[in-house]
Amino acid sequence: MPVSADRLPETAAPPPGLVVVGRYDQPEGYGVTRPRGAASWLFTWTTGGRGRLRQGTAEALAARGDLVVLAPGVEHEYAVQPGAGGWRFWWVHCQARPNWAPWLRPYDSGDGLFAVTPTPAALHERIEAAFGRMLADARWTGSGSPPATAPGDRVAVAHGTAARELALSSLEEIVLLTAAAARPAMPPPGTDARVLRAEELIAADPGAPHTVRSLADSVALSPSRFAHLFTRQHGRSPMRALREARLGHAARLLESTDLSVDRVAAASGFASPFHFNRVFRERYGVPPGAYRANGPMVD
Repeated sequence: MPVSADRLPETAAPPPGLVVVGRYDQPEGYGVTRPRGAASWLFTWTTGGRGRLRQGTAEALAARGDLVVLAPGVEHEYAVQPGAGGWRFWWVHCQARPNWAPWLRPYDSGDGLFAVTPTPAALHERIEAAFGRMLADARWTGSGSPPATAPGDRVAVAHGTAARELALSSLEEIVLLTAAAARPAMPPPGTDARVLRAEELIAADPGAPHTVRSLADSVALSPSRFAHLFTRQHGRSPMRALREARLGHAARLLESTDLSVDRVAAASGFASPFHFNRVFRERYGVPPGAYRANGPMVD
């Protein structure tokens, strides 16, 4: 059921076993102080205005697209940033899942404050939709479909086990999306970030109809310049790298699914099953059917 936190003391925080999610649009002057911190984690996602959050000696300013996370048990306060005019944000109190720790660790600002920022604008809509699902799923009783989120909804408490797990699953999506995208790893010295981006596109979907031109377009290079940079960096052409990625993808499908060889070929980007069988045997030493039955004979 939805509950309103409007009459709760500003220092109150939900007990650690609950998942409480809400969205606020607060004016200048709003602020919360908890001298003993909270028993639960606090996740905030800013959609407008600016907020200021402090935990122990660590501080963060939050603007649109910033996820700021406060661990439990440390004195904290948060408020509208002076001069910002207001602060619109989603917030969640809950116990963080243990597997989130390595995702958040690179953003540790000290004293249990994690500033996951900046998240690319292309992800904002999906992240905000996930918060909307949390607000709806938190009210699910376990029968029928989770309720739609009404425009006036501001705060909901997930009482049931299924509602809590659904809400946490949406929050896990949010943490993973923001942590993976907010601070891209620096490319190794001597590498071209555009080539690395093309590699990521190939690895993410080897079966897609990639071409030298489509990959070059995706990183704003001419096909000839892209092919030159890629080959210089990797010692092989983009299409050779694509074929290797497709063969690896096909091997994983053979190992983990019961798809027919023809369907594995198609799902891995090979238009011709005959061609797939030939190049697969060249790479792994056995045809696809034997690979599935016995594993590779060569590395």
